[in-house]
Amino acid sequence: MTVGHSRKGLQTTLIFLAVLSTSVASLGTPLLPAVQEHYGVSLSESQWALTITLLVGAVVTPVIGRLGSGPAHRATTIGAVAGMTVGCVLGALPAGFPVFLLGRAIQGLGLGLVPLALATARNDLPVERRARSIAAIGVTTAAGIGIGYPVVGALAELGGVAAPFWFVAALSAVCLVAVIRVLPATTAGQSHVGLVSSALLGTGLTLTLVALSEGAEWGWASAPVIMLAIVALALLAVWALWELRAAHPLIDLRMLRRPAVASANVTVFLVAIGFYPLAPLVVRLVQAPKSTGYGFGASILTAGLLLLPFSLASFAASRLVPMLTRHLSYEIIVALGCLFPLSSYVVFLFARSTYPELIIAMALNGLGVGLVYAINPLQIADGVPPAETSSAMSTYQLNRSVAYAVGSALSATFLIMATANGESFAQPSGYDGSAEFSIAVLALAFVASVAFALSARRRRRTSSVASR
Repeated sequence: MTVGHSRKGLQTTLIFLAVLSTSVASLGTPLLPAVQEHYGVSLSESQWALTITLLVGAVVTPVIGRLGSGPAHRATTIGAVAGMTVGCVLGALPAGFPVFLLGRAIQGLGLGLVPLALATARNDLPVERRARSIAAIGVTTAAGIGIGYPVVGALAELGGVAAPFWFVAALSAVCLVAVIRVLPATTAGQSHVGLVSSALLGTGLTLTLVALSEGAEWGWASAPVIMLAIVALALLAVWALWELRAAHPLIDLRMLRRPAVASANVTVFLVAIGFYPLAPLVVRLVQAPKSTGYGFGASILTAGLLLLPFSLASFAASRLVPMLTRHLSYEIIVALGCLFPLSSYVVFLFARSTYPELIIAMALNGLGVGLVYAINPLQIADGVPPAETSSAMSTYQLNRSVAYAVGSALSATFLIMATANGESFAQPSGYDGSAEFSIAVLALAFVASVAFALSARRRRRTSSVASR
């Protein structure tokens, strides 16, 4: 039950929250080469400008989701937007790379805004606007990134690395005012957060990503990497057992027993790991100097514009969803969606020497992601009770955030492995290796989504027979 605020402007504000969340990712990818040059850091260190935001987002998203399931929903949303504003200001200040990374870490709070927006749409919007709003929020998280990339590129060209951060800080401040004005309060649900569970999950994910990010430089068989991996897996295993026994779990893993929830989470985890590296790869490729033999020597703005087809294709996919859902099941649409990013990497692997080839690759990538991201929230919304929507969406968002961080770390790993000592740019084999890895992951996503589709079809047949 909601109290105290009008619904006027609520739908617009929820989409604004999704736009703000995508701004976090937009501040990372197109600026990677510029951050590396501006702060005089290595390729692996500059990649942390992207990975650390995704890591914090993965850690805080389930906490934010649990807080957002009860009376603290409004305060949690306001706090996350305010934190994002502070993080953007820190990222813009000329205070050195450590402070910049701290700002990028705090910006990770913004990645938890999407499940809060989705839960509010499910619980507080009129029924006739609910499904369309949920789909719009879902696809905005994909399409908004592509729009944000050229904007960030243009701002960086005009005002340096700090300019995009000042812009998003201002955007966050406007969003904060909107949230305070229109977001409804709620008296339903619970906001209990387990500190032990949060610590286990956060530490386990952090150690996992450190191992993945530094494995290429430290050596995959080195003692530090092996120890980090063992401790991380042990902590995550303990966390899972703790969650299954907790009276108020941070993430209700039992919800994964629901077929629709399991289908959305498994496929999005694989799809996100697979599709996410393409944008950083394209940005680094086109901004590499022509002396590398493969680089285009392009500006930040040009690199950002090359990612715009991703956004346009994602939007086009969202427009197709209402028509597709009249003829196909959610699971079949997701399976079809997996084929587009897979084909995008095939194009990138064999044809990336011209701008049109890269545009085609990014468009294919966006088309598939737009389909999957528009359908997944609908699957979850149909598969859980209204009171559990926020928690279920947080689990989904956690999977996406972890997958983004893993994809980011692994894409950089292939480039680092293909970069000679003393050099700043990778050999072409690094791009090939990353593309081949993503093709394998996306092929697995397609197989999994087909399996879920067949399982759903059997359940429908069994239910139909039982009802006769």
